Parts: sequence; C-alpha cells; structure tokens
Amino acid sequence: MVNIKELDPESGPEAAFGARVRSLREARGWLQKDLAEPMGYSSTHISAVETGLKVPTLRFARSADQVFGTAHDAESFERQWYQIQRGSLLEGFPQYVGHEARAVEIRLYNIGIIPGLLQTSEYARVLADSAVRRGAISPEQADERVAFLAERQAALVRPKPPMVFVTMDESCIRRPIGGHAVMDAQFARLIEFAELPNTLLQVAPYEIGERRTFDLPVNLLTLADRSVVCYAESQAQGHLDRVSTSVLPMLTAYHQLQAVALSQAASVAMISQLRKGTP
Repeated sequence: MVNIKELDPESGPEAAFGARVRSLREARGWLQKDLAEPMGYSSTHISAVETGLKVPTLRFARSADQVFGTAHDAESFERQWYQIQRGSLLEGFPQYVGHEARAVEIRLYNIGIIPGLLQTSEYARVLADSAVRRGAISPEQADERVAFLAERQAALVRPKPPMVFVTMDESCIRRPIGGHAVMDAQFARLIEFAELPNTLLQVAPYEIGERRTFDLPVNLLTLADRSVVCYAESQAQGHLDRVSTSVLPMLTAYHQLQAVALSQAASVAMISQLRKGTP
C-alpha cells in the first residue's frame, strides 16, 4: 500500500496549495503520473508540491489552472500563488504581474535600479541580499524575490511576445551594483535587449533636467482590449490603477519622456561606453 503523507492545509499557504492540487487530482481519479504529462512536470515534482516539500512556481500555478480549468475562478491557482508571495511584495504588485504576463505592450520607467524585467539573476541577487543585510526581508523572502523575477521574465517568452518599451533614468546605469563583473554582465543584457525586434530601450539623461516627467518608477501596460493599467510605487507602497481618467495622463507623460530621452542608438552607445570604463 502506498504511504500517503497527510498534509494540513491550515499549516501554511504552500500546504494549502499542495492540498488543493491533490484534492482536485484525486476528485478526477488521477494518479500523480496522470497529471504529470499534461502539466509538463514529473510525477516526483508534483508529489513534492502536493506534500509541501517544494514551493510552487508561477508557471506551475498557471499550468494547474489550465489542466483543472480553474484559470478564471475567483480562487485560481495563480491567485493562490500570489497569496503565497504576498509577504515579500508590495500591495498591488501581484495583481499587476498577473496583467503583465498577458499585456500586449509594456512601458517601464525606472530610477536608480535597472528594471526587474531586464535584470540578470546576479544583479537581482545582489539587491535581494542587500535587503536581507538591512533587515528589510528574510533570506527566504530574498529567494522568493529572485525566483519571482525569473518567473516574470519567463512569462514574457511566448510565441507572440509583448512590445516592451523601457526608459531608464541615467542613474540606473551609473549606479554600481555588485561590482564590475555583475555590472558588465548587466550591461551586456541591456545591449542584447535593445537588439530584440519587440523592444525599445532609451536612457533619460541627467541633462534633460526638469523635463523628466516622473519622479518615481512607473509601469504601464496595454492589454489585449487596448485598456491601460498603471502601477507605481514608493519605497513602502504600491498602487495599481485602472481608471482611464488617471491612467491616460500617465501614458501621455511617458510619451513626453520618450521624446526628450536619448534614442536607442545613443542609449546603447552610452551603455557600451560605461561597459568599457569610459565616462
């Protein structure tokens, strides 16, 4: 007889997630091996998630929603996954990421830090470990942040990828993070990003002065129905906005910023100079 590990769904969000996978699987009379192929995971992996030994990823949650037909439920596996992550994410950001994975256009503006979607894993790890040393998050939350970022980046690699516009304040590429090797690899990633057919990379130089239209990072998404979602955050708060009367002026401001930013060619040239150690 197979020894089935008992799992208390009340013991934590990961346990609740795993217990729900098992419950829906057993309700359909499936073994773990029956679920493995349609989900694209091994039966061993599914067993580890069901018993709480492995934390589910965003891709796993979305795959489970597809197989079990729960993608549009109020309590989808994707929404449950975001609840697991909520401890290390700002308010509104999990909901934003759900839209980001399906957006047809993404517009990003950042100050001081390379946008997450363009960060190398080494760059992201340095930032997460720094937050741990400051006592802002736990080592476990740091791991979650890095893994979460990888999931976001992977979600954009799809047959019809979104158009991604990135405008960075010059401080993003001037600020050294993690030392020469980390920055060299990060600069290489930015240059590779600019070469993709569905991207536009621009640097907003210091010299534009008061013409810089944003003082905080801003993310703007255009969805398949052409509606626009805006997400902005401060150090401790995030806000997701879908109201057109407040979101459309943000889109206008983004276009105004692009007009005064460097062209992609000039931006790449600046990044290449920094990579060579040239001021």
